[in-house]
Amino acid sequence: MVTVKLFGIAKEIVGGSTLTLDSPVANVEELLHYLRERYPEFAKLTSLLIAVNDEYARPATVIHDTDEIAVIPPVSGG
Repeated sequence: MVTVKLFGIAKEIVGGSTLTLDSPVANVEELLHYLRERYPEFAKLTSLLIAVNDEYARPATVIHDTDEIAVIPPVSGG
């Protein structure tokens, strides 16, 4: 079971600060696909970063049940 921490607009889209996935994902690319399928608002974001164990991850980065995952949406401001 993978738990994902959510920040900013990602938190608002899901309705909470964490999300426990109801199906396994093998890598970051699958996680992004899962999020966009389950929460279509994610597809509208122009950029979305995923961190695995406090490091920005590439689409092929493997996800293990014990990893700390964070979804970091685009940030605006000035």
